[in-house]
Amino acid sequence: MDTIQITSTNDVDVIGKIPYRMAFAGGWIDQPFISRYNPDPPGSMVVVSLQPTIRFMELSGMGTSTRKVAQTLWNNGLPDEDPVKLVHLLYKKENEGKSEPSGSQDMAGIIYPGICRLDYDFNYEGGIFPANVASSNDPDVAHWLENVVYMVPVAQRPPGYSPLGKVNLVPEWISRLGQTGRECFDAIIRKNTAALGASMNACMECWEYILPQTVRHPAIRIDLPEILWHYQSRYAGAMYSGCGGGYLYVVSNDPVPGGFRVQVRYSSSTKSL
Repeated sequence: MDTIQITSTNDVDVIGKIPYRMAFAGGWIDQPFISRYNPDPPGSMVVVSLQPTIRFMELSGMGTSTRKVAQTLWNNGLPDEDPVKLVHLLYKKENEGKSEPSGSQDMAGIIYPGICRLDYDFNYEGGIFPANVASSNDPDVAHWLENVVYMVPVAQRPPGYSPLGKVNLVPEWISRLGQTGRECFDAIIRKNTAALGASMNACMECWEYILPQTVRHPAIRIDLPEILWHYQSRYAGAMYSGCGGGYLYVVSNDPVPGGFRVQVRYSSSTKSL
């Protein structure tokens, strides 16, 4: 299936101008209750900023709640200001009064252009914000990624669902989680399909151990592990867009039935930030 394109101003009215974001391997390392147990920080995760060419499902790991808050702040599009400042502002706005705050990767993935590796260290700002951001705005890398990642819709998170009912904060597994983010970013920069898929598979293993209810929960009525295995066994790799389902990111050099591709939003003025 071809990459989805905006075809009219009416599409912009429906979708909006604020970018979306994909979160790849290493997800959850942006949460301080996870990163504080990392024995060899920083731990990393990868986010990819997307052109808003499609209206993604809510409750599906695509940062839609963060994007809604961003739309209330900057409805005409992101301001041309320091991304660190914007991430802090958006984080504060979204998490006001929340007992379980959204991680800052949601904000960073929307605001920073390109493909970013976010490095989290609990000793830096309590692990809330990345201690370092490494990014690529290389068009060749962005176009390669667009051609090898297919999104397959699965299901929204169900009512009454929370991934935090069972938590195994084992340092070795948390260390491995942070490593998958570094491996993911390196694979993308090298344009290595097999390594990218392997990093996603490894991340899902970490999720299933550290937070087993990311894929198994009484409120989830479909067999997420079985669906995941179907794609992992047939393609280079796959992972869910978020806990409880959402979309599957499937890594493949060949088209994936039922999958669609997206457009990476990258800066034309620089290849790295």
